[in-house]
Amino acid sequence: MTVAARTLTDQEQRERREWFRARWERGVKFNRSSGMRVVRWDPDGVEMVLPYAEALSAHEGVFHGGVVSALIDTAGAGAVIAGHDFAKGSLLSTVSMSVQYLAPARGREAVAYARCVRRGRRVHFADVDVMADGRICARGQVVVTISGERPGVGDPIDPIDPTDPIQPLTEE
Repeated sequence: MTVAARTLTDQEQRERREWFRARWERGVKFNRSSGMRVVRWDPDGVEMVLPYAEALSAHEGVFHGGVVSALIDTAGAGAVIAGHDFAKGSLLSTVSMSVQYLAPARGREAVAYARCVRRGRRVHFADVDVMADGRICARGQVVVTISGERPGVGDPIDPIDPTDPIQPLTEE
């Protein structure tokens, strides 16, 4: 799909980046319900934190590998979109991902450090390291494509509502 080039002002670019940052935390139900938080979101990279919860575990005190993989996908795609030129589109899809598990992901939280390492016309690459309990536990590469316009870009994103049935997982 070809996107007609549309020139966006610097302000429009910033507004879209901020909208996607809010969406990553509050607009994606999995991210919201698992408690993922964006702690850094800029063109140079993204840092995301995932607090431990028993519902996200494989074994007591250890994050499930699939959850670590989801964190890698989310942070890697975020690193691409955080520095993206939205004149080239905003509809993002992961097309490939590789994950290497280096150690069990133990601890109170897993932290993903992601950066976009190559931007193409439509295909973009990000590298992600995940740290837990002070050491690297996983490393991944995420490949995404961006083409076309995502419906709803710029629409309001509701804050987290305590009465919403989808809430961050908490320990009881």
